[in-house]
Amino acid sequence: MRGISFNSVLYKSNKLSDGKYPIYLRITKERKLKYFTLDLTANENQWDKKFGLYIKDKRLNPNYEHDNDFITEQVLKAKKIIEDFERKDISWTLNQFEDAFLNYSKQGKVKSYFEKSIEELKITGNIGNSICYQSTLNMLMLFDKKLDKRVFLEIDIKYVKAFDIFLQTPRKSIYTSKKGKIIERERDSCSGNTRKYYFKALRAVMNKAIKEGEATNDTYPFGADKFEISKLGQETDKRYLPSEYLLQLKTMKSDKAHLEHARLLFLFSYFCYGMSFIDMGNLKKTSIVRYENGLYISYKRNKTSSAKSSKSIKIKLTDDLKDLISQINAIKEPVDDYLISIVIKKDLSGMQLYNHIKYRLSTFNTNLKKLSEELKLENFDLTSYVSRHTMAMTLQNNNIPREIISQILDHKDMKTTNTYLDSFTSNVIDEAVKVL
Repeated sequence: MRGISFNSVLYKSNKLSDGKYPIYLRITKERKLKYFTLDLTANENQWDKKFGLYIKDKRLNPNYEHDNDFITEQVLKAKKIIEDFERKDISWTLNQFEDAFLNYSKQGKVKSYFEKSIEELKITGNIGNSICYQSTLNMLMLFDKKLDKRVFLEIDIKYVKAFDIFLQTPRKSIYTSKKGKIIERERDSCSGNTRKYYFKALRAVMNKAIKEGEATNDTYPFGADKFEISKLGQETDKRYLPSEYLLQLKTMKSDKAHLEHARLLFLFSYFCYGMSFIDMGNLKKTSIVRYENGLYISYKRNKTSSAKSSKSIKIKLTDDLKDLISQINAIKEPVDDYLISIVIKKDLSGMQLYNHIKYRLSTFNTNLKKLSEELKLENFDLTSYVSRHTMAMTLQNNNIPREIISQILDHKDMKTTNTYLDSFTSNVIDEAVKVL
């Protein structure tokens, strides 16, 4: 930055009526000057010329700490803008700096924009995404104590790399128990998939802010040759039921009502293309729609419902599926106008409904574990996710083209489907090596 300087100054050429002087940010480039008002004033005895800040004395200025933080923030803004010019090899002028500085000041604050987006998601019923955004915001606040002052221009490649290092670092957390006891707990570092979870939310908020004019692409940190979120993902062990276990689950009823209810719900998910538990819980009687070829269960996946490209999934309501619904509801009757008996409390909506279904999911998985023990499914943990994995693998093992499986799974592209199916422990290799 040769020939360039920036600092805060007491502008003595303009004495105000109260005897004070205005404080400006002064930018110097090649002996040319430009001043930007900081909307602060000071007497000479309040000002530390050497550091360009108020003297640290509450008798002279009771608000010196707050005012000095603001001045420092403006100087750092100037520094960042100039560094961006240098990094992009731009031969900038003072007028270009002025445009960048004023635009920077107009940008939305990261924390407040996050909070606004979270409220919008709650209002529109996207509770899952609102929780994801809130978790990401909470983690950013742990990482960055000055997040409430940050604007989007500051969320650059250096910032996200530092955030990623923070997520990979084990740390302590302190919280207060219900009885008021202070508890300190060691936290492990975040896995690649957890880091991916946070960064996808941050990227989504930044993309939304850019579309709404609250941010610009100038320092956007994500994408090729930048910070690639896709490289954070770690392959998880996707398990599917072997055919003999699936047959047991289809044919062997449990004498215990709560386990039989869990078995039937698992089969409902399986026959409904691996429908998630939260989507099952949200189905209403109005989800049954008549089309040209008959009755269908029509719904949008909770996971992707907020996306513009989100489409309704239509599942043919066969006689077998009708019978399955009747069996489920014979054990527990649905409340309100829900299609199947997952929600057991009336008049729930929004966050209350979401949390209730999440609680019911926990109970469902507990019952599935007990059911797998009862059916003697050896060395196999039965969970809600297994229905989707089993459905996909059953289709593949019956030579259904992957293009069709991709549509059934509601994937955006074949790359996602290939990654999904290739991640299974396939018996194809086991059969192939028998010729050796």
